Amino acid sequence: MTTVTTYKPIVGPAAWRGDEIATSDRWIYRLSDEQRTELEQVGTRFVHDDPDLRFVHPDEYPLPITGEAIRAWEDSMDNDHGFVLVRGLRSELYSDALSAAIFFILGLHIGRPMQQNSLGDAFDHIIAITDLSADDPKALGSRTTDRLNFHSDTSDVVALMCLRGAKAGGKSILISGATIYNELLRRRPDLVPLLFEPWYWDWQKQDHDAPAKFYVSPMASLVDGVFSIYAGARMIRSAQDYPEVPRLTAAQIELLDEMDEIFLTPGLALEMDFRPGDIQWLLNYTALHSRTSYTDYRQPELKRHLLRLWLERGGRPLVANFGKHVAKGRGDQIEEAVPPEQARFHLSQIAHPRYDWGVMA
Repeated sequence: MTTVTTYKPIVGPAAWRGDEIATSDRWIYRLSDEQRTELEQVGTRFVHDDPDLRFVHPDEYPLPITGEAIRAWEDSMDNDHGFVLVRGLRSELYSDALSAAIFFILGLHIGRPMQQNSLGDAFDHIIAITDLSADDPKALGSRTTDRLNFHSDTSDVVALMCLRGAKAGGKSILISGATIYNELLRRRPDLVPLLFEPWYWDWQKQDHDAPAKFYVSPMASLVDGVFSIYAGARMIRSAQDYPEVPRLTAAQIELLDEMDEIFLTPGLALEMDFRPGDIQWLLNYTALHSRTSYTDYRQPELKRHLLRLWLERGGRPLVANFGKHVAKGRGDQIEEAVPPEQARFHLSQIAHPRYDWGVMA
């Protein structure tokens, strides 16, 4: 492996601008009737079997018709824009368990599902369960209706499935990591080397039951010509709440401020509606994501509700300890510390949100 020694603009399809690709639908994949039928049938069997999600294998739920599509989605993540939006499922007609089953099976065929929190959950539910602000340290942003800052997640692939949309707002927003890098290189080349140095990230505010307050990772990796990003100023700034974390230098603060300005540059980001049944597959190292604020329905059964999977795939050249490398995979022994009454290792349990997690008492 060779790591970065010089800084040059990144070229290729991963260095996209939102105002350019918004005019195309190349990043949207529409399922055929045959693919949808297969997924509904296999998902129904998965619901009936209700296997232990820690140990189920994709070979147990083959997808011979949809397999070619899955390979195309992976190619879009690895060699094109870094993401794809899949449409054609009819989640408005399914039970939430069937939607979750289809989503999880597709995830199994793309990567290894990772644990979403210290309770070992294979899914997370993005649903507002609090009136607290996303800036309140007692709340997770995913449990609020606020706009979220641009950030990276824990995994190689982060996937979202829409069960129900918002009354208004709640659009998904993506911004290319390569384009962020190129903009920084154009505006402030003196700050670019800082991207590749270690940064301290707040872990406790991402998971209130995290075993440590923080972890350490660079914001960028460039190995064998492959650029990857792991960024988001909010968790870096909030890690400063811990006295054992080194203080940010003046140059580091300048970099965070400059990146915040880049995020707001007109035309760089791409907004997309989330319709019921939509699935967004995103290679976490190619783009940052966020969402707009939204107005929710008052009725609990109508609230905006997304499912989230984190997938581990491997194969991408990265510098050591890149991203949230402290996260555990499916089947790791985190479950030994989970109280039995809180363990949810089967679809019948985890297809429904936890209302006792995501807001600190």
